[in-house]
Amino acid sequence: MATRAIIFDLDDTLYPERSYVLSGFDAVAAAFTGRLNPPFDLVRRMRQLSESPQRRRVFNVVCAEAGVADPEACAAEMVHAYRNHRPAISLFPDADAALRRYRRRYRLGLISDGYLAAQNAKLDALGIRDCFDAIILTDQWGPEFWKPHPRAFHAVMDQFELAPWALMYVSDNPAKDFVAPNRLGWQTVCVKRPGGVYAGESPSAGGRPASTISTLDQLDGVLGPSAS
Repeated sequence: MATRAIIFDLDDTLYPERSYVLSGFDAVAAAFTGRLNPPFDLVRRMRQLSESPQRRRVFNVVCAEAGVADPEACAAEMVHAYRNHRPAISLFPDADAALRRYRRRYRLGLISDGYLAAQNAKLDALGIRDCFDAIILTDQWGPEFWKPHPRAFHAVMDQFELAPWALMYVSDNPAKDFVAPNRLGWQTVCVKRPGGVYAGESPSAGGRPASTISTLDQLDGVLGPSAS
């Protein structure tokens, strides 16, 4: 049974997610340093907090530390700037090579979670929309349809009109990414990159990938013969 389509995740699968975070901090600092006039380097402080237990409240903390009268409102503005900035990001070299290599042999798709404006900005910055026959950004339906919800995987099967065994999902987070495709009978591959945001995550129930690789250069060793 030949693989006919490869569906990729985006963050930390095709490009380093950490680079998006740092790009967002730079954009926020450019917009808010003059306004806040904090007694510290804003970019440096945000980077420190992103590596701490406060990583989910980076903007709240810096607004409070800067003495803003309404830190929650200020943080909400920072979040908006962060999610809507034009990111300075690039594909992993192996991802760039893989998209070029497999585009000639398979149908390609993308399924990605994340806030819709941010995910669209990433795709535009990377310039990869034309690489895919199907792009599913799950936030188009709302966060309740983010993985492990199966809706995106059903949508790809319907669009490609392929049997589950002919589809492969390649992603990086075993805590949520492989539950739905495993249940549907897809092939599943985890890219466990050193330093990846979810590299230390354990598989959830029913979410263990069939294969694990450390670079997309190794994907040929997992793929069966193509149908072309």
